Amino acid sequence: MQRRDLDRERSERKLTLPVFLETYNEGLPEGFPRASIAFLEKFKAVFPALFKKDGSWSLDQHRKKVMDWLPAHVKSLEV
Repeated sequence: MQRRDLDRERSERKLTLPVFLETYNEGLPEGFPRASIAFLEKFKAVFPALFKKDGSWSLDQHRKKVMDWLPAHVKSLEV
């Protein structure tokens, strides 16, 4: 009998923007820039191809990309 992979299910689950934001910021290393709704909306505008299907977010598809993108853009996105 095969066991359910709960981590994989959690990573692949489709999330709304607010839920992704909360989950993304959870457990980030200290000193790493935290995401905000404004940052994530800008990310979505810059990478629309990542959201073609239904506009939802997932940890599996988006977390690493946001982590790579955000530090280089956080200063230019601050208001």
